[in-house]
Parts: sequence; structure tokens; C-alpha cells
Amino acid sequence: MTRYRLLAVATRYWRPKTNYVHEIVTSIRGRIEDGDFVAVSEKAISTALGHIIDENAVPATLNSKFIAGFWMPTVWGYVLGPICRFQAHFLQHLREYPHEMGSRHKQLALQNCGLLQALMFGSEGGIDASNLAYSYVSLPLRNADAVAQEIRRELLQKLHKRVCVIISDTDKTYSFRNFHFTPRPNPIMGIHSFGGVLAYLIGRFLRLERRATPLAVAGCEMQAEHALEIAEAANRAMGFGAGRNVWDMAYTFKVNLTDVSWDMLDTVRHKPIVILRSKR
Repeated sequence: MTRYRLLAVATRYWRPKTNYVHEIVTSIRGRIEDGDFVAVSEKAISTALGHIIDENAVPATLNSKFIAGFWMPTVWGYVLGPICRFQAHFLQHLREYPHEMGSRHKQLALQNCGLLQALMFGSEGGIDASNLAYSYVSLPLRNADAVAQEIRRELLQKLHKRVCVIISDTDKTYSFRNFHFTPRPNPIMGIHSFGGVLAYLIGRFLRLERRATPLAVAGCEMQAEHALEIAEAANRAMGFGAGRNVWDMAYTFKVNLTDVSWDMLDTVRHKPIVILRSKR
């Protein structure tokens, strides 16, 4: 990424009920200029808004038990995972997929996103368990455009800066020339969302270019290619907090998968905001 200067802004961990707009304004005060791009993590916003669910309260069904007990360890662990060139340690995690906890997770995915999303190996329909405590998972934003507009207005009113706000997710968009597609629901206009696990497998099998997915843009007109470029650069600068998945997160804190606490997450350096400025 050579067209922009990037500044990843570290903040405290955004627990549920955090005033994320206030956190954004105070964190980038004195750091932004007119014309900057401000990228914000969807996951951090969803958590702050309390769009999270405790999967311990989700009853599993026969369908979700089949997905967790057979599809994940066998089909993903031994067939689809190697085809997608997953690393050996992640394949091992899939082959040892936790049946009880995984069944509840897959049931939530079935209820909220449908079968083709539930058959994903993770981040089903934007549902994400990384960087969350205990058995909580975050749900995707349903109103990302309105949230981006709110952030833009507050930055204009409080800091008197005209910037372009982008909300993005780590889930990947795949590109074949000028055609962009993603298994992730509700991307920006110009990116096609379809197929769930099928779109993911097509993108990985064909080794298409993959980048983080922009979900909303406020404050400027932007083509999908430009938004993808910014979302991917911001995603790389943000990093993965306590870990890119629940296994990495549990390893970071040396605890079981559902034993990561809010206090543990508070100790990690989080960078949910990235400022991008065109090089002149």
C-alpha cells in the first residue's frame, strides 16, 4: 500500500455499552485533517453496541450437532481445509472441533444466517467469536451506513474536520478483474454477496485476490475497488488484538476456549481505528 500514510490508533478495549463515538472522537483529536479516511472495525462497534449473544443460552438441534460433529471435523478438517490450503495447526483445530460448544455456535448461525453460512468454517454471516469473553459472539451490524454517518457527523461537529468514514470487516471479498464477491452479507454497493460457503470455496480454490470487506462509506463517493484497497490496508494495520480466532485467543491467555474474561481482553493492545491520508 503506497498511496496512503497509515496511523493505527490504539484505544482501550470497547466493552459492551462503550460510547464508541466518544472513543473515536477523543482518540483521533488532533490527528486528522480534512480529506482523511477514517476506517473503523465493525467488530469493535458491534461489541460496543452490545450486539452480542451468549451462546451458552442457545439450544442445539440435530442439524447443528451434525454440522459440528461431522461437517466441521471431517469435511473441513480433511477435505475442504486442505483444498483451501489451511495451515496444519488450523486443520488440527478443525479436526478437534468442540462438539457441544460448536453445536450451539452452528445453531446460532443457522437461525441468523441460514445453512450456506452455517457451513462456513468460521465467521458465519459475520458472526464472530474472536476478541470476546467467555461464550459470547458478536453479530454483524444491520445499520452500518447509519453508524458511519453518525461517526462522520460527530467528527465534523466536534473536531471540525471533513473526513470519509469507512466501516470494514476482516471477512474477505474476492476479486476477479472488476467483479467483486463475498460470502459476507451486506457489503457496500459494487460488491456482490451470495453463496455463503460456496462463494468462499470459489474464491479460495481459484486463488483470487482477497481483501477485507467494506460495509459502509460515509462522507465521500467511492468505488468498490477503492474501498477494498482502503479496507485491506486498514485491516492489516489494525492487527488481530488477542487473536485472529478463538483458538489463538485462548492460546494467548493460556486458558480454555470459553475462559477468556473481559479483564483479560482489557490487557491487550486494541487498534480499532486507522487513519489513512493520501501521500502528497
